[in-house]
Formats: sequence, structure tokens, C-alpha cells
Amino acid sequence: MLSYRHAFHAGNHADVLKHTVTIMLLRYMNQKDTPYMVVDTHAGAGVYALDGGYASKNAEYETGIAKLWGKTDLPAPLADYVKLIKDMNPSGKLRYYPGSPYCAEKISREQDRLRLFELHPAEVKILDENFRKLAAHAREQGQRPTVRGTRVLVQRGDGFQGLKALLPPPSRRALVLIDPPYEDKKDYQYVVETVKDAIKRFPTGTYAVWYPILQRIGSKQLPEKLKNLGAKSWLNVSLSISTPSPDGFGLSSSGMFILNPPWTLEADLKKMMPYLVDLLAEDAGAAFELESGGL
Repeated sequence: MLSYRHAFHAGNHADVLKHTVTIMLLRYMNQKDTPYMVVDTHAGAGVYALDGGYASKNAEYETGIAKLWGKTDLPAPLADYVKLIKDMNPSGKLRYYPGSPYCAEKISREQDRLRLFELHPAEVKILDENFRKLAAHAREQGQRPTVRGTRVLVQRGDGFQGLKALLPPPSRRALVLIDPPYEDKKDYQYVVETVKDAIKRFPTGTYAVWYPILQRIGSKQLPEKLKNLGAKSWLNVSLSISTPSPDGFGLSSSGMFILNPPWTLEADLKKMMPYLVDLLAEDAGAAFELESGGL
């Protein structure tokens, strides 16, 4: 199924959670000199325009990044996230929003590698063009451009399958981002199977899975299945901005499940999440949950 376009949802509350946690994970990875690989199994277009096209139709960014834009009291992880977005909007107006590939390119270092998979033909074309523009902009600024094909590899294909050939990475350090659209209900099953296989190939990798919290059985069961895959440790954080609608439509909650998370992540999220709930809350149903465990 190739009808899904992430631009419809760019910058919403789920993206705030997903991309803030992703940036936190990348910052932790940067604390060691050893190079690492970032694998994004469902990379999307990389950058999204909020003032036109798909993103402007529902303006979902108003439930997320727009509420953080003018704040001056943000906790450090949220301030880091917002700064990255402000740097790509030098006019000061919120026009462009980054996807995970852009976040990874900006936070990772020259010695690190990005492997980006996208199956949608239109999305992967835009993704490729966006990285070409990043390289051109770097050259204009007198900076060394991102080298496609070595540091960054964009590939049209199924990220679930493509991940297998990349594990274990040469440096034995990797952050794997798994963020399918879940448009196909089988995606829940594919996520579990992919992570299970990945842990066997590379037990010490960090795996970050974003998931929607819906009335579907697959959605409800996914975190429990991930807990039982045998990772040394895991952390599950979820954010709800409102009470679910009676008909089950719309997305008011989402989560990030991290296998082999940095040991400091839980404490940092405990400090950040109450602020985020208060800021994004639409009614009394707004809340967060944070749990951890492992072998």
C-alpha cells in the first residue's frame, strides 16, 4: 500500500515526541568517538513544507511544533529539537519541518553513516532531491557537503528487508529507526519480526520504534510483544494530548519503544514529559506513560 504521505501529519504531536527522542538518542551516540550507523527503515521525504501542499490541508503541526515555537522555557531536549527546526527556518517563520533523516544528518558527525530506505516512489525521489539540496547549500556556505553514496545512502526499497544486510555494522554501533505508516495492519507484525531478527544479528544495537496508539489489536499488542524479544533493556514512552474519540478516529496518542536505550534516557524523559503534556494538552485526557525493563 503506497497511498500514505507523511506530509499530512508533519510536525504534529506524534512528530514532536518521535523527533525529540530521536535527537536525544543521537546526542547520546555522539558521546563516544567511535563512528555509528543510522538506519531509517521508512525515511519519508526528509523535509516538509508546512505552508503548502499536504501539510497545510489539516495543519496538524498546530497540535505539535507550533505550540513550542515561541517558548523560551523549554527543557533542554525540547530546546535542542526546536533549535534544529529554527535553524532550517532562518526567516523566523515556521515554514519547513524536518523528518528523521534530516534530524539524523544534522546531529550525526562526519564519520557517521546514514542508510535511508523509502518504498514510496514519489517520497524517495523528494528525499533524494532534498539531500542533493543539502549538499549544494553546504558548498555555498563554504562547508564540506554531505557525500551521498558514502556518508548518506538513499535507497528505494523495503526497509524491513533492507535492514538485514546492514547488521551488524562494521563499527558495531548503530541506531535503527523503525517508523512504518501502519497503514497496512501487517506492519505491526513486520515490526516485531524485523526487530526480533535484528537483535539476533546485532544484539547491542539501539532500536527505536515509533507506533500509534489506536483501538486496533495490533497497536495495543505491539509494546508487549517488543518487551518479550530478549533485549538486554527497553524503555517505552507514550504521549496522549487528549481523550480518544468515541469513534476511534484520529490520533491523540503515540509512543516510542526503545530497545537497548542509553541508561540516562529514562531520567531525562521523566523531567521532560510533564512539561510536554502541559504544553500540548487539549483536554483532561492528556498524559504520558514511561516504563522500562529488560533481562
